[in-house]
Amino acid sequence: MTKLSRRQFIHRTAALSGAAALGPLAGPAWAARDDQLNILCWEGYNSDEALGPFRALHPGATVRAESGTSDPDMINKLRAGETNVWDLINVNQPWARDQLYPEGLIRPLNKDRFMPYFEKMLPEFTDYPLAFADDGELIGMPQRYGPFSFVVNTDVISREMAEDQGWNLFLDPAMKDRYGVLTYDNWNVIHMCLAAGLNPFAPVEGEDLDSFKSTAEAIFGGSKLLTDDLVAMNTALINGEIDAYFTGGVYTASPARYDGATNVRAITPKSGPVDGKGGCVWIELTSAVNNPDPSRLAEEFLEYVQSPEASKSVAFTEGTYNPVSQMGNPDVMALFDAEELDAIQMDSLSEDMARSLDYDVVSSYDTLIDVYTQARRS
Repeated sequence: MTKLSRRQFIHRTAALSGAAALGPLAGPAWAARDDQLNILCWEGYNSDEALGPFRALHPGATVRAESGTSDPDMINKLRAGETNVWDLINVNQPWARDQLYPEGLIRPLNKDRFMPYFEKMLPEFTDYPLAFADDGELIGMPQRYGPFSFVVNTDVISREMAEDQGWNLFLDPAMKDRYGVLTYDNWNVIHMCLAAGLNPFAPVEGEDLDSFKSTAEAIFGGSKLLTDDLVAMNTALINGEIDAYFTGGVYTASPARYDGATNVRAITPKSGPVDGKGGCVWIELTSAVNNPDPSRLAEEFLEYVQSPEASKSVAFTEGTYNPVSQMGNPDVMALFDAEELDAIQMDSLSEDMARSLDYDVVSSYDTLIDVYTQARRS
């Protein structure tokens, strides 16, 4: 998957693949584990900006990183036996506590080493519950994150109006042919549940399923543009072809904003159907794989990316820009200039986070994606 559809999370499990499919990564490379590090991650951690300085710190080490296509795909690599290949895994927030740790695929981190870093994080992360297992063990370090709901052109639709209207904006007949749908299917399902007044992470059945169906049909029926290309969607917004797009956030709006189009703005609804919240936020956690021959460099790298310079590199790489939890540290914040902070909408991030649910597994996904697919085709 390219970076343009990086948040198109695929709930259906990917086909299992053995370690033999990895070529040189799975080769006879385990003699000196202190000199090797293999990272399975979303894009950004595999960039030269992130890996180069770490390699310079460990000149004798072989450091490799591979970008995944979805959270389930990366997790299934470990389930297929690749715990002996990978040393770190970087996925989104629900998986570590709900699946990876209970299945013995990741191991606890050294609390004495890593807990002090939480004290320097943004307030939302200083005691972030999904970084810890039910038994209290520390099982992942948060870093990149972002609210993910929808995006508007504030020259046409004010931020205040969009936040007040929330998902109803896309159900207003006056918006017909004035918006696009960024087809990140799993996120679309989540957002259509919220637009229908439903909890996307609880079972959806009966009359609720009917509500989801009618909402999906209405949103697709009123849309002018469907694409999974965030650049094309931002271009249409800037050119006036559309005034808003359904499914988007700081992640998708940031490239346009950094290029000067600050009228492209990610919106988080002021209210919604789940505990009063109408938005959703993704938060990445990086965890240590339960490799039977663990590499000392795993925790070395995890500590390295807490540093101000590495945190900045992770935040601003690969063509989309995202806040990081380490921005609570003044030394990290000092590395961002005003344009960069504006690109990631730092002015409203705390407020947007407070209005957002944590991304989670959509429990009725198989049923909902079938309804969604039919609505999209029709």
